[in-house]
Amino acid sequence: MKKLDSTSKADLPSQIAKAIRDFIMAGDLIVDERLPSESELADQFDVSRPTVREALKRLAAQSLIRTQRGASGGAFVNRLSFEEAYGQQITTSTLLLSMNAVSFETACEARYALERACAALASQRRTDKQLSVMKSEIARQADADLTDEAFCASDVAFHRALVDGAGNPVLSYQLAGAVEAMQPLMNMITFTERSRATIIALHQRILDALRNRDAGLADSALVDLDEYTRSLGREVVSKRQARTGTTSTA
Repeated sequence: MKKLDSTSKADLPSQIAKAIRDFIMAGDLIVDERLPSESELADQFDVSRPTVREALKRLAAQSLIRTQRGASGGAFVNRLSFEEAYGQQITTSTLLLSMNAVSFETACEARYALERACAALASQRRTDKQLSVMKSEIARQADADLTDEAFCASDVAFHRALVDGAGNPVLSYQLAGAVEAMQPLMNMITFTERSRATIIALHQRILDALRNRDAGLADSALVDLDEYTRSLGREVVSKRQARTGTTSTA
């Protein structure tokens, strides 16, 4: 293990966690390999055991290591799955969107460009289970008593099934942020103006296209959903400007 940089602004646990993560990424620590003990790591990094313990907690929170108790226990390099990494991707995407004031138009452009790429693959690879999820969510969305929050959650679940239908875990991971971070943002902005019936009809078109393995129709439905979503965003901004007498570039 390397010595820590005394001039770094990062706290010691962060530096230790990064050093161990770098070793894992470089292949110097392989899956299921046991890390040195807390005492050994403390000696190697010239820090206290509580500092090492905090670094290990951070690595465990990222699913990069796992801990086991007992005589044969300790900290071990974990085999990180795409599914386990979804949460981190969603959290990072949500923070980036909120901290960098990404415009509504930019978010729509990114999300639908990625989702249309998935739809082409999903039209060929989707499973009956994914079609069933999409059908169930459409039925759920038609419930007049469904709250806005529940409608948003159903909207996310529908598009999550579409993305997963592409049968590509790398795409599913990359789009976890696009669907589960961008889409709630879009719903939050547009829910006051949106027509549930229009969204349901567009969702039904997407489902029918995937059921019939028609990539062209799936793409066309997503283009229409993109245009509808953007028009809602512009309408919301226009009404907001009218109330406040300000101008904006949403």
